Amino acid sequence: MGEALDVVGIGNAIVDVISTEDHEFIEAHGLVKGAMTLIDAERAEELYGAMAPAIETSGGSAANTVAGVASFGGQVGYIGKVRDDQLGEVFAHDIGALGVRFEVARAADGPPTARCLIIVTPDAARTMNTYLGASTELHPDDIDPNLVGAAQVLYCEGYIWDVAITKEAIRKAISICSAAGGTISFTLSDSFCVERHHQEWLDLVDGPIDLLFGNEHEICTLYETGDDFEAAVAAVQGRCQVAALTRSERGSVLVTPTEIIEVPAAPTAEVVDTTGAGDLYASGFLYGWTRGMNLAQCGRLGSLAATETISQFGARPSSSLAHLAQ
Repeated sequence: MGEALDVVGIGNAIVDVISTEDHEFIEAHGLVKGAMTLIDAERAEELYGAMAPAIETSGGSAANTVAGVASFGGQVGYIGKVRDDQLGEVFAHDIGALGVRFEVARAADGPPTARCLIIVTPDAARTMNTYLGASTELHPDDIDPNLVGAAQVLYCEGYIWDVAITKEAIRKAISICSAAGGTISFTLSDSFCVERHHQEWLDLVDGPIDLLFGNEHEICTLYETGDDFEAAVAAVQGRCQVAALTRSERGSVLVTPTEIIEVPAAPTAEVVDTTGAGDLYASGFLYGWTRGMNLAQCGRLGSLAATETISQFGARPSSSLAHLAQ
């Protein structure tokens, strides 16, 4: 068993390419506003060519979350696949510079490193178009039992469920962490993702998942309650240890088998870019969880971290989050 870690994340290793565009750009290119859409290499080239000058930074949902935990001062690791190309080097450098253990061997052939083309509109909404590239090559053999077994919490990204071989990898990681006595956490990632894997994810929540993360749209989609959030809360209650459900400006709701805790959103002066808000909410919550804080404190740290990230451009904290936990 390796050095004890607070959180190990597993997900699609992606470099984010972020630009600000008007609403007409969304319409002109037939994008689904506010959603994450999977695209092929040709579509990625087309959109990239049409985008305004962009910021390129390492991303990926679970990678953002472990970066946030590291920023709080936690000990973290990450599992994801990149190619031995320029973007793969960018990803590995960025995540390593944050103190995250990232030791998965880079692919020597096959598709290039994944990239997510993120369009931020004036209302701060983000529309994501993702070419998964090398991230789809994550194999069960890439799962290091020592790394996963050393984790207090395994954080699994729902997006990775879209590819059969990566699904096998995530199931292997869940099995190893569970056997070692770790906590299994899972994020629903996206409403369309929930629709694609509906029954499997219902079974997961009823099975190995201890901590479930999602927003109100995702949880309503999972339990097929339309827009009735309260019905979705009732449906998930008792099916896992905690469901942490975010509601944007209405804060979050923490659902346990015996109680429902409402956590207010942290105040923010200005919403610049909502990219990564849910990822960083999970960062704050998990940092609190691994420090033995009560659920209300965990939710508060989640809200503070989410607010910090939406008041800046990009999905990673631009400065240390440690002060939020004081």
